[in-house]
Amino acid sequence: MAVPLSVAMLGASGRMGRSIIPLVAGDSSGLRLSGALVARGDDSIGQDAGSFAGSAPLAIAITDDPRRALAGAGVAIDFTLAAASIRNAALCRELGVPMVIGTTGHDGAQLAELEQVARGLPVVLAPNMSLGVNVLFKLAELAARALKAEQYDAEIFEAHHRNKVDAPSGTALGLGRAAAMGRGVELDSVAEYARHGTTGAREVGKIGFSVVRGGDIVGDHRLIFAGPGETVELAHHAQDRSGFARGALVAARWVVGRPPGLYSMADVLGL
Repeated sequence: MAVPLSVAMLGASGRMGRSIIPLVAGDSSGLRLSGALVARGDDSIGQDAGSFAGSAPLAIAITDDPRRALAGAGVAIDFTLAAASIRNAALCRELGVPMVIGTTGHDGAQLAELEQVARGLPVVLAPNMSLGVNVLFKLAELAARALKAEQYDAEIFEAHHRNKVDAPSGTALGLGRAAAMGRGVELDSVAEYARHGTTGAREVGKIGFSVVRGGDIVGDHRLIFAGPGETVELAHHAQDRSGFARGALVAARWVVGRPPGLYSMADVLGL
């Protein structure tokens, strides 16, 4: 019988951590939860370890110490905060633990640090782990390539729950990058993140972003191409977080044994 792949969940008490852990704990295809990293002072998980898998208690390390959470892990899944994910990535490289990062909100300097880490470690970095969203990214690139900027204006709408700390979302930015790639430009050169007051006519080639934060919205994303006499919309609506969680596990299985490098979900899915 094959030895189960040991998974360390970094950010175990967050929304995504609580969605992923039950899938790992109940997995029948070779995954085992070995460690759970929680925020310092957060004892909600430790008080009810059985909540990870219904009523069955789990023999795992529930800790606020990343090194202890990673002990014995074959792969790590990180849904923490941007700064914490950088520290966790450096430790994963030191320990030789392949990594899947679903954390968003990294700035340019932090992304450069992740690229440096990935020179010695296989890392999957994705703004959204959903299989459907990553197919959407590819469709966005193809549509933008066909629907020229001179005739079709690109606008991205996204909505999330009130507690999301970064805006636009990593998924919205991923859609923007995909559309920009399809048009042969860099997103930074064409993105328009805010409009207020007398803005003048819309500049040709810009990619606009609109953001909603409220309630408990899991995640809605739309890419709109508005052209002469028609609009084309690509959309993804998340009913819950299970799609993101399943995608993270697909990536976790895939990254183990890969050569060092910074991979995307497009690599995982062969897109």
